[in-house]
Amino acid sequence: MITCFIRYEIDPFRKDDFATYSRNWGEAIPRCGADLIGYFGPHEGSATTAYGVYNIESLAAYEAYRARLAADPLGRENYEFARRERFILKEDRMFLKNVSLPHGKE
Repeated sequence: MITCFIRYEIDPFRKDDFATYSRNWGEAIPRCGADLIGYFGPHEGSATTAYGVYNIESLAAYEAYRARLAADPLGRENYEFARRERFILKEDRMFLKNVSLPHGKE
């Protein structure tokens, strides 16, 4: 299992658009095969940093998931929404593996 961390730089005056974008992914991402942990928007501190976090089985599973997401009607609509409205200024993603397991297990 790997975890994808997406770091966004967003327009601080368009937080509501990012929230709409996030809610849309909240429907589409699980339907397309990833385990969505959540989308996180600015609250205190930085007004421009946001994150999306989800688990996926492997990089091969990620490639198949991305194809399903691009074919999903809400996925396509959400990509277009972000392109059209331009509230995302920058997007970076990285894949990390949880190396602290098994934490919290007795």
